[in-house]
Order: sequence, then structure tokens, then C-alpha cells
Amino acid sequence: MNQSSKTVQNWLLIGGVLVLAVVPLVFVKEGKFSGSDNKAKDAITEVQPNYKPWFSSPIVPASGEIESLLFASQAALGAGFVGYAIGLYKGRSEHK
Repeated sequence: MNQSSKTVQNWLLIGGVLVLAVVPLVFVKEGKFSGSDNKAKDAITEVQPNYKPWFSSPIVPASGEIESLLFASQAALGAGFVGYAIGLYKGRSEHK
């Protein structure tokens, strides 16, 4: 595979990811995009109304923005570790 076909393939993959990310936001009108924590809480309350959580977080973020920042930072850190591991193993296999 030559360099130009790899470049085209990479741009097609990037375009596909963007389409998959944007299409639901465009076509789902008045959709409620809530987190899975809220949906799980609602489902548990529906099944067992007297349920009391056995654990609560020792640190509660001051605002939703800080909570989003912490979640995004956690996701970025995890992606960095995964990317590092993939690069490390690919480099080792090419070095042999």
C-alpha cells in the first residue's frame, strides 16, 4: 500500500468517525442525552423504590463543569495509556 492510499484511507476513517458523532446530534430532535448514572438510578428506583446506595463519593465536584473536566481528563489519561501500550507493542514487533 503506497503513502497516498494510506492518506486517503485515514481521511475516510476520520470522516466516518465524524459522521457517526454528528448524525445522532442532528437527527435526534429534542433528545435527552443524559448520563448512564442517571438512567441506572431511575431504573433501580423503579424496580425497588426503597433502595439506599451503599456507597457515596467522598469528593463531590463543586459544579457540573468540574465534573465534566474530571471525566474528560480520566478518559484522556486512559486513552493515553492504551495508545502508549499499542505503540510499544507495535514498535517491539517491528524491531524484531
